[in-house]
Amino acid sequence: MKKVGVLVFPGSNCDYDAYYGVKKVLKQDAEFIWHKDIKLRYYDAIVIPGGFSYGDYLRAGAIARFSPIMEKVKEYAEEGNPVIGICNGFQILLETDLLPGALIPNDHLKFRCDDVNLKVINNDTLFTARFEKDQVVQLPIAHQRGNYYAEDKVIEQLEQESRVVFKYCDADGNITEKANPNGSVNNIAGILNDEGNVLGMMPHPERAMEKILASTDGLEVFKSLLEM
Repeated sequence: MKKVGVLVFPGSNCDYDAYYGVKKVLKQDAEFIWHKDIKLRYYDAIVIPGGFSYGDYLRAGAIARFSPIMEKVKEYAEEGNPVIGICNGFQILLETDLLPGALIPNDHLKFRCDDVNLKVINNDTLFTARFEKDQVVQLPIAHQRGNYYAEDKVIEQLEQESRVVFKYCDADGNITEKANPNGSVNNIAGILNDEGNVLGMMPHPERAMEKILASTDGLEVFKSLLEM
């Protein structure tokens, strides 16, 4: 049995979704980690969930990066342990410099809550091993600052090093401007760090783990991670 730690900040609202998915759906051990904790127990993986940590004041994830637990999470990641940041968790990973780039307001300046199609660009990762390369999956999004941006040289590096894991696409796998829900550069929906043990993604796999939720594609993200 694997043990997963789920961070909890003031304003987190997807922490229970991640906990439920690991504990009830996958029948693995899950434990909440409070943002003021200064120690980490042993975990096989850590989830930084979505929501509005600290009310998104200043900038999404900007205050959460200073939470005591994030210094320990950074050490945990730098030791090669797996960390997945989802939506607001992705924003926090960027603010903590565990991933490059930034998430800026959606190009239409509106909050977008919808199901989207993603193409699996790289299935040779800790988080996507159960997918086929170029497989199209469906996951929900819910964000206002999901527009991934980075300098051209960073984008080029991410693409060349196969660190772009997911891209927004249409139902047939075509990566088009119309299929991009927020304006992200190159339709990027999820990226890895240099070492491949930290994933940030805007779509919510923890909200697509049961048939009643219309898609079970999110299961494969967590199964990949927990079967490593």
